[in-house]
Order: sequence, then C-alpha cells, then structure tokens
Amino acid sequence: MVAVVPPARPRKLAKVPFVELADGRLQGVVSSGSDVERVYVSSVTAGTHGYQCSTNNNRPCGGLRGMPCKHLHALADEAVLQYGVDRVARYLRVDIGDGLADGSELLARLDGQPEPASAAVVFSRFLRHLSYLELPVSTVVLPELHWFPATGAGR
Repeated sequence: MVAVVPPARPRKLAKVPFVELADGRLQGVVSSGSDVERVYVSSVTAGTHGYQCSTNNNRPCGGLRGMPCKHLHALADEAVLQYGVDRVARYLRVDIGDGLADGSELLARLDGQPEPASAAVVFSRFLRHLSYLELPVSTVVLPELHWFPATGAGR
C-alpha cells in the first residue's frame, strides 16, 4: 500500500493549481499574472537542474532569460509548501546545507541552464486532474484511482 503524504502546509491553488514531483522533475502549471486565460508549464529536472517554462501551447516564457523566471519561483515556492523543503531538495538533488526558507532560495542553489522540454505531458496530467472535479460526488470507486489507500471512512 502506498502512503499518501499530507501537504506540509496548506497552499492556495489560484497561482499554482498543479505541482508534482514526477518523471524526474519538479513540474507544474502556473497561472499567468497578466492573462487569466494563459497558463505556464514550468519544470526543473532533478540532478542536472535544467529548467524550462512555456505556455501550455509551447510558446517560451518571456521572462526565461538565462535564469529562472517568476513562474519557476512560484512553482518552487508552492512545491515547498506542498512537500516540504527537505523533500523537494532531496528530489532535485540540491544540497541545502544549513536549510532554506522557501522555493526561491532553493532555486538560487541550482546550477542548471534553460533546456527545452515539451509542456504537453504535464499539461495533460493537469487537465486529467481537473476532470475529477467535474464528477458528481459519489462513494463508488473510480477504477483509475483504485490504488489510493482506503481512508477508513464509514468503518
């Protein structure tokens, strides 16, 4: 059985609605600060610390100029809230030394460069997660979620 780890601290989903440690990357979806209909898909690769940020249709982020943009900073900050700084640093293979306060400090310790990566897979995962919000409330098990451990409700 896989243990579901609760968030380290509550987070607001409006700015970064989706963040995950998956596929060897810290990755997620970040809302645009200027256009409510635009989102950015941002990621940092574990080990190499290569990073990317683009719109969901693969247009490069204008703020990504040889250093992490504001979307990557927001993603890292929310990842620290969701998973805790130690877990994120361990996943990315970043030495945090005496500790860090937030995701921006974590990004400051990266030694990577911008690297191209497709936003499609991460954005598709985000859309799949959103589709669960449209389902009516039910206690019936969803086949694709059967691997989640029982919560003990109703026992």
